[in-house]
Order: sequence, then structure tokens, then C-alpha cells
Amino acid sequence: MSNALFSLVQLGQHTLSNRIVMPPMTRSRASQPGDSANDIMATYYAQRASAGLIISEGTQISEMGKGYAWTPGIYTQEQIAGWKKTTDAVHAKGGVIFAQLWHVGRVTHPDNIGGEQPISSSAIKAENVKVFIDNGTDAPGFVDVVEPREMTKEDINNVIEQYRQAALNAIEAGFDGIELHAANGYLINQFIDSEANNRTDEYGGSLGKRLRFLDEVVTVLVEAIGADRVGVRLAPLTTLNGTVDANPIATYTAAAALLNTHEIVYLHIAEVDWDDAPETPISFKQALRDAYKGILIYAGRYKTETAHTAIEEGFADMIGFGRPFVSNPDLPERIKHNYPLAMHNPDTLFGGTEKGLTDYPIYGK
Repeated sequence: MSNALFSLVQLGQHTLSNRIVMPPMTRSRASQPGDSANDIMATYYAQRASAGLIISEGTQISEMGKGYAWTPGIYTQEQIAGWKKTTDAVHAKGGVIFAQLWHVGRVTHPDNIGGEQPISSSAIKAENVKVFIDNGTDAPGFVDVVEPREMTKEDINNVIEQYRQAALNAIEAGFDGIELHAANGYLINQFIDSEANNRTDEYGGSLGKRLRFLDEVVTVLVEAIGADRVGVRLAPLTTLNGTVDANPIATYTAAAALLNTHEIVYLHIAEVDWDDAPETPISFKQALRDAYKGILIYAGRYKTETAHTAIEEGFADMIGFGRPFVSNPDLPERIKHNYPLAMHNPDTLFGGTEKGLTDYPIYGK
């Protein structure tokens, strides 16, 4: 049986050889000081360049956008030069790579952002959420997040400009496009979800107002680099990092319709992926497909068979495989030939150097 994962797909200007996506995964290996991508990160991504599309780990657009120690940025010339090593290495292997642009909002700690108070849509602390800081050892130190301050209109305008500049920086660094991180409880998600946003101005209250920040950010991204180089990630049914919406089906169907008006190149849906998580309703997947006409990417608990079925049934155009890509740099070949998958070591996911990053072998080697 032919596998739908290995049919060609057109993503903007790129004809991709398969529909397998390496989704964004925080690995916390950026060089210090300066939060710059480095040689081992370039090796890591190049090893996985056989993915139809690579989306980089979350990359902060400013110092205030940083949520976790040792994560890379894309707002200084040093950081742009660091990422150029990765994009050059991926392109040398024939790969396509987008940069995920990231602002964490309230999901951080002053120790990660130069002692400042975090910013968010509203002055609401994320409950039971921890982030890791550099505590002077090789192991991350986990601490509780703090209460943020509500963003002023000036703050909002400044962050929108930071997103615009970050997109331009990504193109300068050689990325083929960018993915706006609007999922998993981070800043844009904090505006979208009703229980994280108690504003009373034009950015809060009704659904249309809660989607305004997303709309304005996407507008400037498209203006800066073109709609065919802009993707957006949403997480409709997750409650990660304390963001909850009272009516997520209606909210995210409306968000998909809004993004369709911008003609962005793809919409990336992060599904709930813990072991006993509920399935995303088929009716909701159909509503998203009806609302958004571009490339739809899903990532979650997909196996080869379920990924093939999702594409065959028309709900998805591409499928992201997260943790399997950590320990299987040759994942597309393993899927194509039904080779067994190696398991990752959870102790080496965050921080450190090559161990657990670039030392996983290809099959049979």
C-alpha cells in the first residue's frame, strides 16, 4: 500500500518530497551568554533534513519573550549569524526550515528576562506553572512563574513591531519562512483564551476583540515577508500553561477563518498528546478544514497508520511527529520502510551538549 505521507505537497514556493513535519521542540542548547544558535544545533537540524518541513524550536523575538533558560533568540545580529549555520546546513541537505517565532508572555520568571516583570494580556498569574532558570549548574532549576502586568497599548505596539522585525531577521538568517507560535499558553494564546484575558479595551471581552492581537501580528508578518512564508500554530483544545477558553470550538474555528483571510501558507494544529487525552472531535476537524483553505498540519499522538489515514480522509495535509524525531534523525526512512523506532532519553531533552541531541544513529549504523 502506498503511504500518503510520501506524496508530494506544495508549500508556498516549495515542493516538498514528503508530508512529514519535524515540529518545534524546545531543546535548550543555545550558547551562553547571548542565547545564540550554535554548531551542535546546526548538526542536529541537518541530521533531520529529510523531513518534508522542519519547524525550529521556539525562538524568542526579544529578551522579554524568553520563558526558559538556554533557549535561542532571533533579535540580535549574533543570533541571526548563529541561526545562519543551521539554515545553511539544512539547505545543504536539501531541507526546508521555518523559524518558530515565540513570545512567552507570562510563562517566565524575572530571572530569565533581566529582572523585569513579565507581560501578558492581563495581570493574571498562570497557576501551577513552572519554568526553568539557569541556576549556575548544568541542570535547569525549576521555579514558579510570577504575576505579570497587563500590557499597555504601547506594549502591544512594541511587541507587534518585535514580531515584524523577528520575521525579517529570520529571512536574513536564511529561514524559508516563519511559524507564529500562538499556542500552548504563550503570549498570543493569552489574548485568545477567555479565561486568560480579562481586558475591557479593544483587545478583550468579545471573541472578535480577543482575536485582535493575533490579527494584528499576522498582518505585519504577512506585510513583512509575504503570506507564502507565514504559518501559524494553534492549540485549540489544550490547557497548557494555564490558558483555558470557555468555548474553544467556536473560538478556534473563528481563528482559523480569520487566518484564512490572510492567506497564510499553513495552519498548524497542536493536539492534546498525553496518553489518555481525548481525541479531537471529527466535527471540529471538519470545521477547521471548512474555515481554512491552506495547508493544514496536525501534530499529536500520530503513528504511521493514523497519519496516513488523516491525510487520506482529507483532514490534514501534513503530520508532525515530535518526540520520534528526537531519537530518529532518519524518521522518514524508518516510516517508509517500517523500520523500528528508537526511544529517546527523557533526561537529555533539555540542556547539555551533544549527548541526547546529535548522537542518535540512523537505522542500521
